Amino acid sequence: MLSNSAKYAMKAVLFLALHTDEDHKMMVKDVYGRINVPQSYLAKLLQELSKHNVISSARGPKGGFYLSAINKELPLIKIVDVIDGEQRLRSCLLSIKECDSENPCALHHLVGNANSYFIENLENTSIADLIVDVRDGKTVLPL
Repeated sequence: MLSNSAKYAMKAVLFLALHTDEDHKMMVKDVYGRINVPQSYLAKLLQELSKHNVISSARGPKGGFYLSAINKELPLIKIVDVIDGEQRLRSCLLSIKECDSENPCALHHLVGNANSYFIENLENTSIADLIVDVRDGKTVLPL
């Protein structure tokens, strides 16, 4: 359901949410190996996320990428929408333009409700919500 790019972006954002803030920024070179994402690919993803204010960045000797308190309150769907486009999750799995509940494709009923539930959870879960679970040991993320 998510592209590899969106998965990589999600891992990077969550990693930055755990390890950065306005006073502690990280460079791409400090992140890519820890989350197992190619360095140049991660750099492009982080630049795109920064451009759309999902994450923050600062230039200069003490610069890098980080998540501000405002960034952490964004819903997870924002990450997916920036990387994959708003229609990726909402489009037909078979890429049939006319597919909808009135004119379903062969897979529509198999994933329709699950996909709607997934999108709803992405819309209603913030980056900060997931970080609480990692910090509480309920979920895992590369450290």
